Amino acid sequence: MATLFVDKIDPQSGTSLEIGSSGDTITIPSGATITNNGTQTGFGGTNTPNFSANKTSGSISFSLSTWTKMSFDNELYDTNSAYDTSNYRFTVPSGQAGKYHFSGHFNSYETSNSNISSWNTGFYKNGSLEIYLAQNESANHGGYRRNMISADLDLAVGDYVELYARVSATAGTGRVEVGNSFTRFSGFKLIE
Repeated sequence: MATLFVDKIDPQSGTSLEIGSSGDTITIPSGATITNNGTQTGFGGTNTPNFSANKTSGSISFSLSTWTKMSFDNELYDTNSAYDTSNYRFTVPSGQAGKYHFSGHFNSYETSNSNISSWNTGFYKNGSLEIYLAQNESANHGGYRRNMISADLDLAVGDYVELYARVSATAGTGRVEVGNSFTRFSGFKLIE
């Protein structure tokens, strides 16, 4: 094996440079560093599309044993304009099918006579419950509680995802609601 010592390699035509041929293995030895100051194509990724939304006004009231959409009305960021602040959903943009990671969290408030027995937090895909997390609690809990969920979903172009919650109670006439503090609905495409 011969060794070529140079500081720079430029293509003869000034347009592109190819290293190796089909079937060859190009090895970067241990301790070497590759620095990219240009544009990369064909490898790696950027986890886009990605978005994060929260709730900035009002509150969400719950009817017992009914799935209720989390109306997060404010975009913190949205790389591909894929989150809809009027329908509170993320829709997979054209050319972006793949596996996505989603997370949701919010604080809920329960009065002491609400007699809550369980909270369910879930993701809906195309209008149907896809996956949920059940959290049981003792009755007459009262006060604030934290609700969280995360999941990976395999999505096609045009599929949409929404964050929902459901509360169940043993009895009582108390009030249960989600305010606009410490809320998030976020997601990003996984690099494959």
